[in-house]
Amino acid sequence: MVVASSQLPLVVRDLKKNFGKVNALNGVSFTINRGEIFGLIGPNGAGKTTTLRIIATLLLPTDGGAKVYGFDVVREASKVRELIGYLPEEAGAYKNLKGIEFLKFIARFSTRSEGEEEEMIGRAKKISGLGDRLGDKIKTYSKGMLRRLLLSATLMKQPRLALLDEPTSGLDVVNAHKVRLAIREYVRGTGAAVLLSSHNMLEVEFLCDRVAIIHRGRIVAEGEPKRLLEKFSAENLEEVFVKVVGG
Repeated sequence: MVVASSQLPLVVRDLKKNFGKVNALNGVSFTINRGEIFGLIGPNGAGKTTTLRIIATLLLPTDGGAKVYGFDVVREASKVRELIGYLPEEAGAYKNLKGIEFLKFIARFSTRSEGEEEEMIGRAKKISGLGDRLGDKIKTYSKGMLRRLLLSATLMKQPRLALLDEPTSGLDVVNAHKVRLAIREYVRGTGAAVLLSSHNMLEVEFLCDRVAIIHRGRIVAEGEPKRLLEKFSAENLEEVFVKVVGG
């Protein structure tokens, strides 16, 4: 799909979402630039996942909206889906398939020839870093290995905007580090943009060019991690987070 060079990867404007009497989002606005990793952080229930799901065209907003490279997530949802990759926090895989079989299964939804499929699988192998373990059944994988497989399945399609919800949730230090490196290398290699939700402040400082803190459905602070540390006289992003959301 041809995308105008002037269009930003993501523009979110006054996004609102109600679930009955619960106001999950109360006017969220932010933008993401090309080649940027943007972190969305906040307490549980703050609206992070709801925001990602609306951008991923899985939920309809109550009001406001979002555009991915100029395409509206509601009116032009099919075009948006061609441009994004979405990794939910609780994503799973078919446990009785081998890792490579799972990747091929996913690839066939997006490719038109064997050549395209082989190219996509080649990218997935590199991103996952699982090597020979791709020949084993997924039910034998550790949680970290599964997460690396799912990340590779998300990024192998080379989405222009990747939506990653808690990409390293529950992983040990080694696997979390590998996932973070894969994300950073993907952005550097493609110039794509990433919207990343995370509770891990170390991860956010390591990966993100800019950060938005969401609390009770509103963006309450936004900026480069270094600038936020200066603004709130904090030693680290975790301290900024606690100061902003009130402990």
